[in-house]
Amino acid sequence: MIKAAEHLFIAVLGLAGGLAVGSGLVALLIVFDLIPRLAQLARAFRLSIWFETAIICGSLYWTFADFMDWKLRLPPSVFLSGSGLLDGMFVGMLAAALTEVMNVLPILAKRLGLSAYMIGLVMAMVIGKTVGSLFDWLVFQW
Repeated sequence: MIKAAEHLFIAVLGLAGGLAVGSGLVALLIVFDLIPRLAQLARAFRLSIWFETAIICGSLYWTFADFMDWKLRLPPSVFLSGSGLLDGMFVGMLAAALTEVMNVLPILAKRLGLSAYMIGLVMAMVIGKTVGSLFDWLVFQW
């Protein structure tokens, strides 16, 4: 009886956690208009359903892969390079959406008198993020 109650508690806790994280991700995608903006940038408004489907399929695939303990038989360097590239693209798009929605860069450049150097400011942020991430992954983690 106690064992069944423990399993029920774990199932309810997992469901609640999944709902909270999933709801947060969906809210984030909706607030930032990430899918419509991506379709606009790609000039693929008619194909936006494919962007939405890709996000849903990716979420479902990785959920099942985690629960079923699927193993991918690839060399780690190939798998990590591919998944790292896709993860970086997603995080980059999310960060760009956040920046665009909040209009942080134009306000910051105007207040600091750096409007003429906007491209350099953006490139400095991109290069700084890239170098910092590479340092963390290649040096600091080891």
